[in-house]
This record gives sequence, structure tokens and C-alpha cells, in this order.
Amino acid sequence: MTNLTLKNYQNILFPYAYNILGSVEDAKDAIQDVLIKHLSINKDHIENDIGYLVKSVINQSINIKKRRSKITSNRLWLPEPLSTETADNNIDSEEIISYSILVLLEKLTASERAVFILKEAFDYPHKDIAKTIDITIENSRKLLSRGKTKLANYQTTNLSYSAPLPSYMESYIQTIKNGDMKRLEKMLSEDISLHADGGENIKVVRELTVGKSASLKLLFYVYKTYLELLSIKITQINHQPALLFYNKDILINCQVFDFENNKIKSIFSIVDPNKLKLLF
Repeated sequence: MTNLTLKNYQNILFPYAYNILGSVEDAKDAIQDVLIKHLSINKDHIENDIGYLVKSVINQSINIKKRRSKITSNRLWLPEPLSTETADNNIDSEEIISYSILVLLEKLTASERAVFILKEAFDYPHKDIAKTIDITIENSRKLLSRGKTKLANYQTTNLSYSAPLPSYMESYIQTIKNGDMKRLEKMLSEDISLHADGGENIKVVRELTVGKSASLKLLFYVYKTYLELLSIKITQINHQPALLFYNKDILINCQVFDFENNKIKSIFSIVDPNKLKLLF
């Protein structure tokens, strides 16, 4: 396997691993483990290298996700953000699931998540899903049905995202800077939710805030207390509009926005340094 072939394999495998794990670092680890093992085994029985590697990476990712879920079960956990604005050109960013969907998929078990992703994102038939993760076709159908039931409150199964114009984000920034509560109130949906993940070492003001009134107060408080002196960059994370807050060259906070009917429905705030180190 040449270096070029190895890189091509990594690029093909990455969306499968990342969508299941919600972590860039874990996805790369899963792929590396599979490729190292693949290099050391007898391949006479393997008819399709890519098919074999995809199956191996998917199952490795499911096992890692099961272990990670046990570790993070006592706190709010947000996926590691991935830039789709400056993504590696060799990775098909269209196969990367939107950030809001990745957050929702945390409601599913690792197996439900894998089946949902293979069916909805990669358009696998149940026959191929069953073969890939070594279950029956009937079990695949049940896992998909169970997963969709858990996500029933979400109105669409569309895994892509249509972002508002950058001017909207510029308007949001100016509104926050000006402390214009009335204007910001008009930009928020009634049932807006704010989610914050500081990881193991950073204590956030509040992990989850729901409702317009409480969210307004918290947004202005966090900006005035922690973000006012930082520089701000508008970008795209997992196909959704996002703000990056920098202290000089150090990324402090990534905020990913979800919109519905031209109103801000959710803001996902990542301040865990371990999840920010691969963003620029």
C-alpha cells in the first residue's frame, strides 16, 4: 500500500468514522487502527479492499462509541466541530453530517446511530447494513425504526443544512456588541436552546438553557463576561454558520448556530480545548 493509496483510503473512511463518533480525533484513531491491522494480515480472502476497510472502520467506530458513551454519560457532550469551509479537499465534505443532526444522534445507541447514518446519509439498503455490522436484515430495520422513534420530535430526516447569508451572522455579532436586547429577542425562536460543553476541565456557566428569556440573559452575560475582548471570525462548521472567538491566536470558543424559519433555534457552544485544537 503506497502513501498515496493510504491517504486516499483515509479520506474515504473518514466520513464513516466521524459521523458515527462525532470526534475527529477518535475517527482518525479508528482509521489508523484498522489500516495498521490491514497491513499486517493475509489479504488472499479479501475481494474488495475498500469494502473490507469500510466495514472494519464502521465496526471499530461502533465499539469506540460504546466505550465513550459510558465515560461521558454524566455531562452534556457536544460533537467535535469540523470545518466544512476549509475542509481537506480530498475529503468529501458533503458526506459530513450537519452539526445539529450529530447532536441529535447522541440520543441513540451506537448501533442505532450506525444504522441510521448508513441508511440516511450513505443510502445503504438494509441488506448491506446487515452484512456490514453483522446483524440480520430484520434487526437492521428495527434499529432504524427505534432510532427514528427517538428522533421523532425532529421534523426532517434531511442530514444536510441550508445556512442563512453571512450578513445575518454579522447582524447577530453587531447586536450582541451593542447590547441590543430588543433586536436580539426578535432573532431568537421562542423555544431556543443553548448548549455548552467545557469538557472535563472547564466549568461552563450552564450546560443547557431553554427559552427566549433565559437565553437572552445568558447570551449577553457570557459575551460581556468572557467574550467581549476577543476577536470574532464567521465560519462554517459541519455546514452550519458558526462563530470562532480568539484571544490573539488562541481559539477560545466555537459557537455553532441552528436556524428555523429565519430564527435562531439553537446555539452549540464548545469551549473544551481538546475539541478546538484542530480548528483554525
